[in-house]
Amino acid sequence: MNTLRQELKEKIIEQLNLEDYSVSDIEDNDALFGDGLGLDSIDALELIVMLDKDYGIQLTDPKEGKEVFKSIEVLADYIAKHRTK
Repeated sequence: MNTLRQELKEKIIEQLNLEDYSVSDIEDNDALFGDGLGLDSIDALELIVMLDKDYGIQLTDPKEGKEVFKSIEVLADYIAKHRTK
């Protein structure tokens, strides 16, 4: 699971061009939106595309997405349970 969390941090930094962040700057329980990394709705769309492309997970319910993207830890747990790739 730690490998998946590390991988997610790297992908999020790369995918969203978070040049001011390194993997060590992101804690597993940091909020991805709001006061945490400060991601916005455009970033959420990019994360949804990444989930589909890299893990075969399609998020269609906005409420589910809001829960899944709470933190790296929650996202990694969700991917571990639902991935098809």
